[in-house]
Amino acid sequence: QHHLFLQTWKNKINEANKMALLAWEKETGIELVQINGQRRYGGPPPGWVGGPPPAGTEVYIARLPQDIYEDTLLPLFGSVGRLYEFRLMMTFSGMNRGFAYARYASRQDARSAIATFHRFQLRRGCAIVVCWSTQKRELLVSGLGASVSRRELEATLQRVTEGICSVTVHASPSQKQAKLAVLKYRSHQAAALAKKTLMEGTLRLGKAKMMVEWLNPQLKQKLQLCEEEPPSSWVQGGESPAVPPPLSLQNVLHCLNTLCWKHHLRTPLIRTKCVQVNPNGWQHFWYQVAIPGSHVPVSGFMWISPDRQGQSEHEKAKVVAALHLLRVLAESL
Repeated sequence: QHHLFLQTWKNKINEANKMALLAWEKETGIELVQINGQRRYGGPPPGWVGGPPPAGTEVYIARLPQDIYEDTLLPLFGSVGRLYEFRLMMTFSGMNRGFAYARYASRQDARSAIATFHRFQLRRGCAIVVCWSTQKRELLVSGLGASVSRRELEATLQRVTEGICSVTVHASPSQKQAKLAVLKYRSHQAAALAKKTLMEGTLRLGKAKMMVEWLNPQLKQKLQLCEEEPPSSWVQGGESPAVPPPLSLQNVLHCLNTLCWKHHLRTPLIRTKCVQVNPNGWQHFWYQVAIPGSHVPVSGFMWISPDRQGQSEHEKAKVVAALHLLRVLAESL
């Protein structure tokens, strides 16, 4: 009886739009699948030939009215390019959570969606946000015993998950005699599948049961502050905390300044300071990037490798700082 009451209550919320969505699905033959708090179209869509689109073809859509559904959104976002997948985040009541992801057949289609629909008035007084999707790739594993080693954890993760790039182990900031680990995967999809695998299993290391969640940015910064050594293990060899040599400071600053000028922002100011040097020559830098007139500067910490490419450590740190601000601006503008 309680379940029937909840179902009736859910159906009554935004009832007219829900009925319109069902009629649209029936009329178009489009199938929407809801699972794990999201409703998905495509992935691949009907008639798709070949593999999935390359990386960098997904856009993030925010500030959606919560009573709008795919019968409005799919035709709208499909008007600028071919959609491979559309994912609308849903609440228990059947309203949307105000944001969605659209993955296109090509990067050009995704770029057109951003150019066309960013700040688009979906309704009067309701301008939506559309920008490149910055997909999460890092997981936090907590509940590890103090005796768990990084090598043991790596071996376990390589056995049960795919696409792992790096593993770092830290003392827990909140629990004595406990450790936590940060896992970085090669893609959001690999990280999401690993999270699902680790959460569904009863994976244990010794007496410790793993607890897995997405890495929180605030905790990530806190761990960087407490970190005593640069990451020593790069499982697949393709990752490095140092800035790759091809990224020159001049080129990155040019991209950053161009983006700021385009949106009528002033030239950013970058500050860096070396706060620690370890015996291997790695330098721990603090950095801050601020746009004059902006109230919130972007700041953080990083490890920089000893220079062997003719680029100073301060230049490398400034490249990382500029790239960080580029990502922040791409999400917000």
